Amino acid sequence: MKTLSIIIPAYNEEKSILALLHEVKKVNLKNVGVQKEIIVVDDGSNDRTAEILAQEDNITVLTHTQNQGKGAAIRTGIKHATGDIILIQDADLEYEPNEYPDLLKPILSEKAKVVYGSRYINPTQTNRNKTFLKKHHEKAYPLFYFGGRFLTTLTNILYGAHITDEATCYKVFARDVIKNIKLDCRRFEFCPEVTAKVRKQGYNILEVPISYYPRSMQEGKKIKYRDGLHAIWTLLKYQFIT
Repeated sequence: MKTLSIIIPAYNEEKSILALLHEVKKVNLKNVGVQKEIIVVDDGSNDRTAEILAQEDNITVLTHTQNQGKGAAIRTGIKHATGDIILIQDADLEYEPNEYPDLLKPILSEKAKVVYGSRYINPTQTNRNKTFLKKHHEKAYPLFYFGGRFLTTLTNILYGAHITDEATCYKVFARDVIKNIKLDCRRFEFCPEVTAKVRKQGYNILEVPISYYPRSMQEGKKIKYRDGLHAIWTLLKYQFIT
C-alpha cells in the first residue's frame, strides 16, 4: 500500500484547523490502495493552534518556535515526509480534501509525477469566478484573482508550463520529484519556486479541476500584495539568474 503524506502548514489557524483535520481524516483512500500520513507544521502560532493540535491523534505535529513563513513550514514538512506521494494542504477551509482521489489518480496511474488542482477548469468553479468578477463574491478580492491569473500567464511564458492555476494550494508530487528539489522559499513564494524548478527539471504538470471557497482577510487570509511582487521576482530569478 502506498502512503500519501499530507503537509499542512499552519499559523494562527485556531478557527479552522480542527474542522480541516476532521475533513482530511474522513477522506477514504484505502479503496485506491493509499494510506494517509498527516503532517501539521505549526509555524510559531501564538493563538490556540498548538493546544488544539495536541489533542488530535493520528497526526504528526512539527513546531517552529518562531513564525518563519508558509514556504519554510512546507520545507520542514517535506523533510519529514515518508510517503510515496506528497500533497500540500492549506490549514483553512478554502479547499476540499474529499477531492484527494482526483488529485492522486494521475500519479497512481503513472500518467504524471506532478499534479496541480486548478480552480479554473471546474465548470462550477468557473461560474463562481464569474460571480466574483461581478463583485458579488464577498470573500474574494480582484487583486488576488487578477494577480494569480497574471502569475499563471508569466509562468507559461517563462517555463512553457501550459497550466491554468500556478498559485493553487493543491500541489501533489511523486516523492522522488519533490525530495530532489532544493527549495529556498520562506513565505508564499513556494508556489512559483517549486513550479519553476519542476519545469526546469523537465516534468510536465497535469491539472485536475477542484473546488475553491475563498476566505476574507477578516477570516484569516494572510497573503498580501507584496507576496505577489515577490512571486513575480521568483519566477524571473529562477529563469534568468539561477
